[in-house]
Amino acid sequence: MPQPFRSITTQVTEHLRTHLLQGRWQGALPGRDQLASELGVNRKTVEAALRQLEKEKILINPGKGKRRRIKPGATRASNSLRVALLLATSSDQSWEVISEILHRLRQAGHDAFYAEKTLEDLGMKPSRVASLVSRTTADVWLVVAASREVLEWFIASSLPTLAIFGRILELNIPAVAPKKIPPLLDATRTLLKLGHRRIALINRPRRRRPQPGVPEQAYLDELKAHGIQPNAYHMPEWDETLTSFHAMLEALFRVTPPTALIVDEAEFFVAVMQFCLGRRLRVPEDISLICTDDHPVFTWCQPKVAHIAWDYAPVIRRVLQWVENIRQGRPDTRQTFTAARFVPGGTVAGPVR
Repeated sequence: MPQPFRSITTQVTEHLRTHLLQGRWQGALPGRDQLASELGVNRKTVEAALRQLEKEKILINPGKGKRRRIKPGATRASNSLRVALLLATSSDQSWEVISEILHRLRQAGHDAFYAEKTLEDLGMKPSRVASLVSRTTADVWLVVAASREVLEWFIASSLPTLAIFGRILELNIPAVAPKKIPPLLDATRTLLKLGHRRIALINRPRRRRPQPGVPEQAYLDELKAHGIQPNAYHMPEWDETLTSFHAMLEALFRVTPPTALIVDEAEFFVAVMQFCLGRRLRVPEDISLICTDDHPVFTWCQPKVAHIAWDYAPVIRRVLQWVENIRQGRPDTRQTFTAARFVPGGTVAGPVR
């Protein structure tokens, strides 16, 4: 059902109201110009929103040139939490599962917000994560797709932390993620049965370093079980930069081009597709491609993209449940894995003989 149109003033009013009632500010609100800059809107819009909040008796206007004061009692409920989401990259904000987690936490009355820096901004370095955490007021942390080193830091810190995806299988930390090992092996076996031998898995450095993660090692072990001695060709090294990514692809295709690629994450899958297009490689006639995630853009692809699919809803429910358990003082250290499956598609075929 289409959602009713909400003006920008209404959206700003709702945003400010939510944060006021949850206690983000105490005593007085920041000035109009500061709020306009923070929200990326003009001053007239902020002024209109502030006047509406005055009508609702949430704010008090002490007069010209003075900051609005917050009416006593208009603070967040004492049993709600301030929940920080530490994202892997800024693009995670547009990911449906992440934005829905933020929305649902706020609906539940919590003051949920994105940390001012992402793990990518911080270079995935624990020392820089520690600095960010020290200057951020939060009751609990939700950490998205973190490296093993970052998660080890949160474990040592004893801060209430839930890992969402990331290098969780090797660590004792509360976590939620799709169970990707079975569908990854299913995808690998599909390629092997079709006759592919030159298969490469392209993934982020944090999935390979300091050693391959559990799913990645399962993939390498599957190759070995089929008589393929895995080496750097089958999971190539690259640093997380645009230059290094494309240099890796150029090197991979220079001498003995792969006949199949399994690409971790949709954004890299699109980049690989563009690379293949530039080399006039046909999919799947010249090269087979599989993505380890689903993405709405795949709906518009013909042929259908072979990928790993999983339901967001159980992940969202688990996050909300964990935060509620922490709010009530109940220990919750479980790792929860949701079902995932390999979805065959038209981007996979047997290698050209």
